[in-house]
Amino acid sequence: MKILNYINGVLQAPVNNKYLDNTNPATGEIYGNIPRSDAEDVEAAVMAAKKAFPSWSALSAGQRSNWLLKIAQAIEDRMDELALAESVDNGKPLSLAKAVDIPRARDNFKFYATAVLHDAYETHDMGADGFNYTLRQPIGVAGCISPWNLPLYLFSWKIAPALASGNTVVAKPSEVTPATAYLLSEILRDIDFPKGVLNIVHGLGGEVGASIVEHPDTQVISFTGGTETGKAISKVAAPMFKKLSLELGGKNANVIFNDCDFDEAVKTSVRSSFSNQGQICLCGSRIYVQRGIYDKFKAAFLSRVAGLTVADPLSQTSRMGAIVSKDHFEKVLSYIELAREEGGTILAGGHAVKLEGRCENGYFIAPTVFENLPIGCRTNQEEIFGPVVTLTPFDTEEEALLLANGTVYGLASTVWTTNLQTAHRMAAGLHAGIIWVNCWLNRDLRTPFGGVKQSGVGREGGFEALRFFTEPKNICIKL
Repeated sequence: MKILNYINGVLQAPVNNKYLDNTNPATGEIYGNIPRSDAEDVEAAVMAAKKAFPSWSALSAGQRSNWLLKIAQAIEDRMDELALAESVDNGKPLSLAKAVDIPRARDNFKFYATAVLHDAYETHDMGADGFNYTLRQPIGVAGCISPWNLPLYLFSWKIAPALASGNTVVAKPSEVTPATAYLLSEILRDIDFPKGVLNIVHGLGGEVGASIVEHPDTQVISFTGGTETGKAISKVAAPMFKKLSLELGGKNANVIFNDCDFDEAVKTSVRSSFSNQGQICLCGSRIYVQRGIYDKFKAAFLSRVAGLTVADPLSQTSRMGAIVSKDHFEKVLSYIELAREEGGTILAGGHAVKLEGRCENGYFIAPTVFENLPIGCRTNQEEIFGPVVTLTPFDTEEEALLLANGTVYGLASTVWTTNLQTAHRMAAGLHAGIIWVNCWLNRDLRTPFGGVKQSGVGREGGFEALRFFTEPKNICIKL
């Protein structure tokens, strides 16, 4: 597959005619090329978006809604093709791409297509003095930069609200997993989507991503990725007074009390630890279990982990696929070695998995579980973003909060208890933007999404995203 940029409604090669290799992580083989675009391509995309902005923003909400619904339907029509592309590109099990990633990308376009029809403006009656109302207007050209772990899902989560609000977009998908964004380009071309409204530029973060952030005509930036990259973006965007949303790293805690629904807590904790090979920002990589059930939970958890089949992502038996790239594969293995050096006791995994046949050169790691690691060690403090979790006992609710809150991150936490008072106290006391009680990854698209501390600033999802991509204008009329 030779991927092209999508600029001003046309699929085109990068100006410099340079390309990067695209590797299938399950086989370790190069199967395509992607543009190594640069500032010239970004300039062309921004100019196209800037030119398209007046006509796109002038459309009614209903007209923009219809275009987003066309995109959603086209994703539905190409569901199998998109899921296969994501599995090959990302290394995740095909079953997961079919069940979660592609349907949620479709649903993002559907949700914002309808949400924009129901957003309301504030009006304040001042009696004889008249009234005030707030008009929310699109900002202009939005720069949207998305990560590799949920390629189309998170790509669409940025693009859809930006377009629905009346902005035009210059978007950069991850260079590690570009295939589904390219197929989205084909969809836009095939449905005759208005030219210049959505432009997709492929390339490296330090080249294309940096050019999007630096460009004086991208007035709003939405980024999902690593915390260090988020800091670098802030340094550039803040002095330019750009509107900024950063959804960054996580080191999420899963807190399990003695009175939990035990079977459900075990089953869901395995899923929340190892879904997508642990390569989801919301995965619970630190598991804290109250001492009364610690040994029982550990045994049941390890039994389920032993049943996770690491296999060819295209196999129906695969429950864990490949790590996304060779570099990330080596990073995760280095953290496993670090955990050993820090004194961790390995309970499961801790090694690369060598498959036979088609995937003999792929990047696979067994689901890995450690215990006996202190709260302040690097394994418990740094985001590994792989199939590595730690198990730790606790005694009291106060200790659980101390452990759970003991990192610089604050994206999500999960609590397992049947005591309603405990649930409310923990939810209030945990320093995280998202708290799940007796569930995980159970989301309503109407709710805001985001973290605190070094997990980011701003909120995505729901009506918050529509408002992020608009500027409020207060209008006062005297009667």
